[in-house]
Parts: sequence; C-alpha cells; structure tokens
Amino acid sequence: MFWRTCRETAVAALLLTSIEGTQVVLRPFVDADITPAYLGWLNDPVATRYSNQRFRSHSHATSQRYLASFEGTQNLFLSVRRRADGTPLGTMTAYVAEEHGTADMGILIGERTCWGQGYGLDAWQALMRWLLAERGLRKVTAGTLDCNLPMRRLAERSGMHEEGARRRQEIVDGREHDILLFARFRDA
Repeated sequence: MFWRTCRETAVAALLLTSIEGTQVVLRPFVDADITPAYLGWLNDPVATRYSNQRFRSHSHATSQRYLASFEGTQNLFLSVRRRADGTPLGTMTAYVAEEHGTADMGILIGERTCWGQGYGLDAWQALMRWLLAERGLRKVTAGTLDCNLPMRRLAERSGMHEEGARRRQEIVDGREHDILLFARFRDA
C-alpha cells in the first residue's frame, strides 16, 4: 500500500465536485449529461476514429448503462465543460487501481468546434494534477494508437513519457497500429 489509505482516497473521490483548469471545469458526469449532443459525439465517426467506441452504436440506454458502471467504484467519469460558459465539450475517465496507486486516463473532446484550442490539454493536465496531488496516486497512465497524433502530442505536452508499446495491436483503416503507453509519476 502506498502513503494514503484506500479509505482516504475513496473519501477524496466521493467529495469531488469539480476540478478546475484554466479553460475547463471537470465535474462528475450525470444522467442529465446524456444529451443529443453527447450521443452525437459517441456516434461521430470522426470524433471516435481512434477509439473502440467506433464499433458500437450508442443510445440513451447504452449510455445510462455505462454511467451506472461507475457507481460504487473508485473510477471517475467526468464531464469536460468550457469554464467561460459551461458548454459541454467532452468527457474524461480515470480507471483507478487503488492497490497500486495508479489511474489510467482517457479523454474525448467531442465538440469538434473546440478542437485544437487547448481544451483537451487543459482538461488532461487538470485531472492528472488532481489524481497525483489531491487523490494521492503515485502514477497516471494512458494509451493511444501511434496514428493518433493529437493524443500523442497531448500526452507528451502534459509531461507524460512513453514507456512501452503493444505492437500491431489494433486495426485502423485496414492497417495495423501500435498502442503507445504513456505514464507520469507523482515524483517526476
């Protein structure tokens, strides 16, 4: 076990109301967030081009089931909102392994009009800081396909380092691609 007990970190997760970045606010995703815009992001072949979400059809019912899968766990499912006006921009997840002091993060900025404006990086850095400092985890990880250049840049710009790869793991547009594994340690 690492320096914080599981009980202390569970309390920190339960008390989470929001995490603030400079451009975004992250807050727990709730049923009311399952909107036509959200479903549109999940069913957008461009927004999910590098995600395994592209193989599924998403509805209100499937989204409710996914949201319910977070109940009673240490994992986080967050709504990413523009700080200036509260507009929903996307979602983030953090799958936590308390016993190991780790979390694996994911992000979807589904609002295409906001791509390339730094919202994703701001959200990523805000959640990573919170997981490492407030939640007291020792390591945060993420994986992305080698062909997903925006996500690779986001990981690198956030201070994560590539620590390995799963070679020829997934197929995109008929071609084999590696999954690159990134990490950042609390004491880095």
